[in-house]
Amino acid sequence: MNEVFDIILLLFLMFWLNMACAWMSQLVWLGINAFLFVHFYMAFLVEKWFYTRVLLGHALPWARAPAACLNFNCMLILLPVCRNLLSFLRGTIQCCSRTAARQLDRNITFHKMVAYMIAFHTAVHIIAHLFNFEYFMDGQLNRDGSPLTFVLSEIGGGDNASFLNPIRSNETNPTVVLFTTVAGLTGVAITLALILIITSSMEVIRRSYFEVFWYTHHLFVVFFVGLVFHGFGRIVRGQTATSLVADPPKDCAARFETWGSDGSNCTTPAFAGNPPMTWKWVVGPMILYVCERLVRFYRSHQKVVITKVVMHPSKTLELQMKRKGFHMEVGQYVFIQCPSVSGLEWHPFTLTSAPEEDYFSAHIRIVGDWTQALYEACVGDKTKPQEAWKLPKYDSGRGGGGGLGLKLQPCVYHVYTVCVQCVYHVYTLCAYLCIYSVCVPSSQIYFYWLCPETQAFEWFADLLQSLEGQMSEKGVTDFLSYNIYLTRWKETEAAHFRVHHEAENDPITGLKQKTLYGKPNWDHEFTNIASQHPGTKVGVFLCGPPQLGKSLEKQSLSHSEGDVKFIFNKENF
Repeated sequence: MNEVFDIILLLFLMFWLNMACAWMSQLVWLGINAFLFVHFYMAFLVEKWFYTRVLLGHALPWARAPAACLNFNCMLILLPVCRNLLSFLRGTIQCCSRTAARQLDRNITFHKMVAYMIAFHTAVHIIAHLFNFEYFMDGQLNRDGSPLTFVLSEIGGGDNASFLNPIRSNETNPTVVLFTTVAGLTGVAITLALILIITSSMEVIRRSYFEVFWYTHHLFVVFFVGLVFHGFGRIVRGQTATSLVADPPKDCAARFETWGSDGSNCTTPAFAGNPPMTWKWVVGPMILYVCERLVRFYRSHQKVVITKVVMHPSKTLELQMKRKGFHMEVGQYVFIQCPSVSGLEWHPFTLTSAPEEDYFSAHIRIVGDWTQALYEACVGDKTKPQEAWKLPKYDSGRGGGGGLGLKLQPCVYHVYTVCVQCVYHVYTLCAYLCIYSVCVPSSQIYFYWLCPETQAFEWFADLLQSLEGQMSEKGVTDFLSYNIYLTRWKETEAAHFRVHHEAENDPITGLKQKTLYGKPNWDHEFTNIASQHPGTKVGVFLCGPPQLGKSLEKQSLSHSEGDVKFIFNKENF
């Protein structure tokens, strides 16, 4: 039994060491949510809310506790998408803590987590308020029920200055109240906006119908406006402080039939709603986000010139561009917009050129509607060379109308680009890690490239051959160990591979190192690397599909044993 416990403890410590910083930040966030929920739940069990609970029971704290958590999470939801703020923070803390900087790379993951938490608390809040409306209606209509609930519902029947039950007439219903009150109308708007935002954010919609995702995601404006005004109706009311002192419920609740009569020590209690608090939580992030959008707007209106368009095999488009005053950094990415395709869509692409080049470039694989439209706008579908004037030109921002304008938003964001199935990122690996290895404190690089078709190797083989020659001349042939995997092939290709298998160079790439077929045995690869580099930290960098990311992350955790530690990183946009 003790041995089992020791093994479990060891595994837990290994996992904790790898994920401590990420888990710590998540635990702090979850802890704050739990604290706010419990704190505000208990806050609505005090004497001030005694008469409100007579009408609503425990549905009252169950509505107010998630509302507090909503305020907190709505304060956070905009911060992870403030790209320029994150770039500034990343640059500030990079020199102090790479681990902390790496947490900023998980900004979209955190954004999604906060969104899920908002959805959860919204659901609890709505369900609790549905019960509240039913209880309010029952207190107004059920004269044969509890006499106290009916008396409480009748308070403020004159000028309504001090009512407790917001349903003031017995000739109405919750639906009418829902659409004739500030809280009801804004609540409906918030809920509909949130449902559309979350459903359109599903990966299948986001990847296949990006414009649907983009447009509906901007319903966050409706969401936040509704959120700010949601509490202005003050529909949930408690006993005022003056009334609480003069007529404490513990003394007067049982004598409600004599409230205000001669000889009674208890008057009719007075009620008031809490002032709206949500705006205090969200106004700061809203201002930051407005500043973020202004910075993006300014940057997007600086002139960008396309100097060259290159079509690579496997429908990969290379754009070479220039912009005055722009100096790229290793690992940087940019957001690109083509107004003739869409005046609103911006898509991120890693820069694939070297810092000392007089241009900067991005490789774009044609995999969706927007990239296909960009491909056609750049006359990539033409078989003959085109005149320069036919290429997209800068659009000053007056709209997409007549031009094929290209706009740019650079982001100083050190993404990790290795181990790819995305063809257009392979160049980045060699440009950044091999040619400019002075920037990477590595003794050896293991490069794995998985690709389903032989055509994708064509335009990259020359670069690898050049690198082989350079490393041979410098006597550092072991610096880069590359492993190229072909994951799919045809029968005719297989016959060709068998015939030329014994040739000095690979029949597909022409390289000295032969192409491998199938997919890597990652368990074997990690074990082999760990045995060759004892007592070291091994960085695992990925640009590829989420499924591969999950697999490599698990391998990194399971093989971090003893003095070898694998640190998993992936490209995040």
